[in-house]
Amino acid sequence: MHKFIKQNIEEFDKKTIAVYLTLRLLVFIVMIIQILHGNWEAVFLCFLTLVLFLIPFFIDKKWNIDLPTPLEIVILLFIFAAEILGEIQNFYGIFPYWDLLLHTLNGFLCAAIGFSLIDILNEHKKKHFRLSPFYLTLVAFCFSMTIGVLWEFFEYGVDKIMRYDMQKDQIVENISSVLLNPEGENIPVDIDHIENTTIYYNDKGTIKEYTIDGYLDIGLNDTMEDLFVNFVGAMTFSIFGYLYVKNREKYKLVEGFIPTSKRKKEEKRKVKKTK
Repeated sequence: MHKFIKQNIEEFDKKTIAVYLTLRLLVFIVMIIQILHGNWEAVFLCFLTLVLFLIPFFIDKKWNIDLPTPLEIVILLFIFAAEILGEIQNFYGIFPYWDLLLHTLNGFLCAAIGFSLIDILNEHKKKHFRLSPFYLTLVAFCFSMTIGVLWEFFEYGVDKIMRYDMQKDQIVENISSVLLNPEGENIPVDIDHIENTTIYYNDKGTIKEYTIDGYLDIGLNDTMEDLFVNFVGAMTFSIFGYLYVKNREKYKLVEGFIPTSKRKKEEKRKVKKTK
């Protein structure tokens, strides 16, 4: 890891390096604290975070793709916010909208990646083709939503197999279900203002009970909220991406979030020098 960074660190923007080194130091501090507390799962998350921090460098070096400085910084901050702040520091529990904020940002970033994907792949084709701005932004939007859905599949699988709670359960006060229809008809029965629910369960032969205020929703609301904010993030970038294709000079700020091939970047530099 150290060797990889030392060999390639001079190729990256100073701002990216400063953010990377700062976040890396913070992760090491958290890792030491977790080792002292014997929290080995958190230590693993810290190590995983350090590995994930290499993603921008790996993409740039191995795939010859240039990530703009703003995008690199946002990716690093996103990883830190999700793993260190979200999981280890329990920001997901402390701040109710932390998860939604990250899913919104994820939708935005994935749309940006999807937007550039066709352009990058097109450069490897012998015959180039031009796509309409609408189709290009549609692909970006669909790519982002697909990533969002696949992530929810992953969360569901982890919860079912490993008995985690990635799809955070929520307390609701009303439900509507056809299962409660006494005649068995396909007509939902509405129950409002649920005060509490008592759960009876068998604990090694002993019947125990657990009472909660309201009714326990097992992850459905969390999943749909995550997909909705992913939709918002994807739609936001798609709109700006469409405007950028129509008028690149006016919406040049969008370039800060669109990966490009290094060859295309060099061509732009040559054009600027000739002007």
